Amino acid sequence: MNHQHQNTAFEHMPNSLHGLYLITNDDPLDIILEKISIALATQQIALLQYRRKKVEKTNQDTEIEKILKICNQYNVPLIINDDLAQAQRFGAHLHLGQDDGSIVEARQVLGESAIIGRTCLNDLSLAEQAIHDGASYVAFGAIYGSTTKPEAGNIGLDVLKQAKQQFDIPICAIGGLTAENSQAVITAGADLCAVVSGILGLESEQIPQRIEAWSALFNYT
Repeated sequence: MNHQHQNTAFEHMPNSLHGLYLITNDDPLDIILEKISIALATQQIALLQYRRKKVEKTNQDTEIEKILKICNQYNVPLIINDDLAQAQRFGAHLHLGQDDGSIVEARQVLGESAIIGRTCLNDLSLAEQAIHDGASYVAFGAIYGSTTKPEAGNIGLDVLKQAKQQFDIPICAIGGLTAENSQAVITAGADLCAVVSGILGLESEQIPQRIEAWSALFNYT
């Protein structure tokens, strides 16, 4: 496959990583493409992450090509989840889990202008290491736990507050976030709020209004 759009994503680097961070779900691709188009058209999405664990690797390139076109249309950086080779192939950005490769290597491969994020669970020492290695942002979560782990919310907010005091790179929050419960998350220190079903789980016509509610939270702080 001939990828002629190398590095196109880097042309759309935002001045700051701030706002709503949309992550794909496992819906059929045509539904995802429709909802992504609606979401990005609001001009209120900071980043979009391609994360499709249930799709065979051999089919992912075709999906990424289609999603990257939409991202480029609306100047939204595309983040690839856990696959440095894919990110390099498409000139896209990268998010790495704790066990999914070296930030140092990714930075060498993708260059200084790439956005490279790292999952840090709720561990400040992991974030410190990620920043030392060259991460562009650090992600903490789950911020809000399930009904079986209600205490996660308290832990998550405390970690965000500490991270905001210690670190000077953008902080991403993930886990159970909604427009109703995330004012405290943003106030605690989150620059980015990562959402999957909170946007893509809605009917298409509900998406713009929901994104507007999120934007109000970020604009409020």
